[in-house]
Amino acid sequence: MSEKVIIFDTSLRDGEQALQSSLSVKEKLQIALALERMKIDVIEVGFPISSPGDFESVQTISKHVKNSRICSLARCIDKDIDVAAEAMSKLENFRIHIFLGTSDLHIQSKLRKNFDDIILMAIHSIKRAKRYTNDIEFSCEDAGRTSIDNLCKIVEIAISYGATTINIPDTVGYTIPNQFGNIIKSLYQKVPNIDQAIISVHCHDDLGMAVANSISAILAGARQVEGTINGIGERAGNAALEEIIMAIQARQDLLNVYTNINSKEIYRTSKIISQLCNMPISANKAIVGSNAFSHSSGIHQDGVLKNRKNYEIISPQTIGLKEKKLNLTSRSGRAAVKYRMTMMGYKDNEYDINELYVAFLKLADKKGQVFDYDLEALAFINNKQEDYEYFKLEYFNVQSSSTGLSTSSVTLACGTSIITKSTTTSNGPIDSVYQALNKIVSYSITLQKFQLFAKGKGKDALGQVDILVKYQCRKFHGVGLATDIIEASVKAMINVFNNIWRSNQVMLQLKRT
Repeated sequence: MSEKVIIFDTSLRDGEQALQSSLSVKEKLQIALALERMKIDVIEVGFPISSPGDFESVQTISKHVKNSRICSLARCIDKDIDVAAEAMSKLENFRIHIFLGTSDLHIQSKLRKNFDDIILMAIHSIKRAKRYTNDIEFSCEDAGRTSIDNLCKIVEIAISYGATTINIPDTVGYTIPNQFGNIIKSLYQKVPNIDQAIISVHCHDDLGMAVANSISAILAGARQVEGTINGIGERAGNAALEEIIMAIQARQDLLNVYTNINSKEIYRTSKIISQLCNMPISANKAIVGSNAFSHSSGIHQDGVLKNRKNYEIISPQTIGLKEKKLNLTSRSGRAAVKYRMTMMGYKDNEYDINELYVAFLKLADKKGQVFDYDLEALAFINNKQEDYEYFKLEYFNVQSSSTGLSTSSVTLACGTSIITKSTTTSNGPIDSVYQALNKIVSYSITLQKFQLFAKGKGKDALGQVDILVKYQCRKFHGVGLATDIIEASVKAMINVFNNIWRSNQVMLQLKRT
């Protein structure tokens, strides 16, 4: 019979303390509620003694989160434990998580004590925490570099005095999977009262092995795993919980454990944390990266279209993504192009797939990635002028001041016409110039994404602006490149306008036929 693995999230404590700037109370609550929707078992919401702001955050979250167990961190110091308990005092049930260095390195160089002192500190702090709750977690900080005899001794004592969860952290990401798994096995073999507590693990990713170490620990008997969403945290970060959760789900045949996590909330929670913490997710990041369920190779795309299991070991729907993503590039095959046309509602007899595919490859080599509206233009505009630009920038001028007002003037060539418009806005130069552009074009659009990237270094570096716009229930992409970021922004929007214009030409031509 499979056993449950408790999922312990420390994004708001270990993850947040590694950010360049602290999160507000409102932002922390937003993350905590997202974690609760995900059905995280235990949420470590802060280190209350560290600052008044952290204390307030723990108090606020304690009032709003009802279904996940709330936990606060404390050193083995009376004041830390008392403040942690006070911050969670409105809760009927809560966890106090106390930690203490147990490796010779930490004991001697950081704490300036000996191992007997550490045992006494652990006993005293567990007794102190028991004044407030019976849910006590004791962490052996730097357990990965603690001698196994000392580790077994302090774990046995901590359990005997009332610790209900024992955490074995690889604090500096030093161990490798086989080694870390053997530490957990040794505890189960050598600690006589080990069955009276849950063994937890908390792995860091300094050598890129945090998730692998956590899985090895589960195989060795650990039944709580600690980590963060997106793997955020100190230095190289923590074990990425979304990876562990999905590994457990995908490999139940091997691990024989389960979680209570609502995996369909993973993607949304990941995005919330990425945005609020201002920590972008790498495109190739497992589970939640933008490429995690994308396929560009023609062979892979054909295989996925025939049966997604050919190249996907989990379905995107299980983490809350609605559909698979086939990137149309020069590596894509006819099957992917035909699939996209079918998804847009076009029948096989409405276009020539052979002609379309030849034109597609030419455009893909030139453009990199081809979008739906590009395919339509290739398939249905008779002159095949996919590079024709109806809108061309003739001139623009933007003036900004410290009052926040920006004034823009833009001149566009629209086919054979030359049109100039100007606008004043209080939202900055880019908003001002975008309003001026849209006065000329008059497309009812919504800007959904604006991203600026630096290409190169120094005064001659290029700014690349990528935007995503919604127009009549469809999405259009635009890219602009220039040494001036406002000019790059203008070029990106004009790129969008030309894409929309070509799409509209397709619709007009189809109506005529």
